[in-house]
Amino acid sequence: MIKPVRTVLAAALALATAPAFAQTYSQTVFFGDSLTDSGHFRPALIQAVGPNGAQIGRFTTNPGLVWAEYLADYYGTNAVSDNQGGTNYAVGGARTGTNTAGALGPIPSLTTQVTGYLAANGGRADSRALYTVWGGANDLFAVAGGGSPTLIGAAVTSQIGLVGTLTNAGAKYILVPTIPDLGLTPQFRAGGAAQQAAGTQLSTTYNNALFGGLATAGYRVIPLDTFNLLREIVANPAPYGITNVTGTACNPQITASSVTCSPLNYVNPTAPDTYAFADGVHPSSRAHKILGDYAVSILEAPRQIALLPNSEAMVGRSRADRVANHLAGKPEGDGMRWWADARGDFQRYGKGDVYDGSGPSIAGGVDWTRGDWVFGGFAGFGKQSLDFGRNAGEFDQSDATLGGFAAWYGANAWVNGQLSWTKVDYDIDRRVVLGPTSRVHRGSTDGKNLTAAISAGWEFGDGALRHGPVIGFVAQRIDVDGFKESDPALATSLAYNDQSFDSLIGSAGWQVSYAINDHLKPYARLTYDREFEDADKEVFARLQSMPGTAPYAVPGHDFDQSYGTLLIGARTQLFGLDANLGSSVTVGQAGGNHATVFATIGAGF
Repeated sequence: MIKPVRTVLAAALALATAPAFAQTYSQTVFFGDSLTDSGHFRPALIQAVGPNGAQIGRFTTNPGLVWAEYLADYYGTNAVSDNQGGTNYAVGGARTGTNTAGALGPIPSLTTQVTGYLAANGGRADSRALYTVWGGANDLFAVAGGGSPTLIGAAVTSQIGLVGTLTNAGAKYILVPTIPDLGLTPQFRAGGAAQQAAGTQLSTTYNNALFGGLATAGYRVIPLDTFNLLREIVANPAPYGITNVTGTACNPQITASSVTCSPLNYVNPTAPDTYAFADGVHPSSRAHKILGDYAVSILEAPRQIALLPNSEAMVGRSRADRVANHLAGKPEGDGMRWWADARGDFQRYGKGDVYDGSGPSIAGGVDWTRGDWVFGGFAGFGKQSLDFGRNAGEFDQSDATLGGFAAWYGANAWVNGQLSWTKVDYDIDRRVVLGPTSRVHRGSTDGKNLTAAISAGWEFGDGALRHGPVIGFVAQRIDVDGFKESDPALATSLAYNDQSFDSLIGSAGWQVSYAINDHLKPYARLTYDREFEDADKEVFARLQSMPGTAPYAVPGHDFDQSYGTLLIGARTQLFGLDANLGSSVTVGQAGGNHATVFATIGAGF
């Protein structure tokens, strides 16, 4: 009889060494111009000016970072320039489809960047990588400088083609930011109101043509609405710590381009954090940090909302376990009994970086026993308060449940089953961090959970010590309605699709109990659990500020599907009532830690 126990313990120990769950993206690959360039010209600058050239080379308030570096840092990937061993192919001054040259050397177009990347990788794109294709600004500068307006159409066609090339090569996740409102830049402001209006019109024309063309072609991209984000910053800069949205942080009398801007030629020591622009058209370090945070928020929001049904699945499993645990002991004699259960559920995933929280639940029911059979029904209510990881907001989850159950008890064997329906309500506050400030988008939605569960076991022993194998299955079908967040005009506000979440958890293990006396019977159970349903591989959202764009997809969560559950408790008597007190905890789940504490009381009528 000891061998099965050893087997279960060995499985639990193996689970304890399970690897951490995989990172969201295998790598980050960038194609673009000076808005994304993380230092392509730095080697040339070092050659030209010596070691001090290592402190410059980005088109911002050096040595500050650009948005791509903040994004890569979040995901633990790379944004180093490709000519220095990285995966950032962006080059300052790059046109979309036309190669050019500048004072610091050749400037490959986005087309050349993508072509070179694919050639170096056997013509295939990494399906697990995050790609960025951000171009067009230099083509618009060419038009503003007297070039033919037909350059806009050619540039748009080139950029759409690049998205298609990457998609056909296997890329699944492609960020495509809009052109910012050029009319708000110092360079266009200097030309007066007419020049500002022309800059805004250039950006609008390009963006409409680009995203209209992407939609027509059926290419799936992740849009970033930098056009409206810049407008929001300029309209209300104070929350971002910005005090100047019209001038440049780099002294134009010393350096005309931010690529050579350093602390030696800031207009004042705090300029990188208080100016929106480094030079006539490029963002400051503070603005780049905001852009990086914005990109992260758009990429992570669908993954956050995908946690709603997962949280209900954890609560639903706990609820089913409590009903099954109530039925684990055969009542003495025929008749009717009442019972009430209070529990606290604690959820945590990704060491809290994904989500964590807790909440109470209560349930009660009535049993009717006749011979070897027990029938009954139950109702319950619970509320969870959970936090998204990394200070990204929170959500409250309320549930109300009705259900029924039946159980059979033999001399040694037992089996029970249950069926329940749960109405779930969610209130979501998603916090978007943007540099030194944040904004909160609120939303509410409903859901439902249909749960069916069955448990069975066998007991060895007829004295104080009893033990034996247990097996069980909990199946849940959880549906969560789609919803729209508050403040739909803001660049950060999103809408979400309906979600359907299936869970089927199988458990097998061993339980043991020991009757110390007639009124105290401690017990323990250890099971190996397996989730047989896969979580959604992709999750979706849609930018409300860009209503013409389709929902975009990002990778779903890769939850560990194999783990163990340890249950420890005691059946006793309290104030003349039957009582069952205890707790359960998951073990060996990579990144996860879920626990429940409970107390059940009951008596006959």
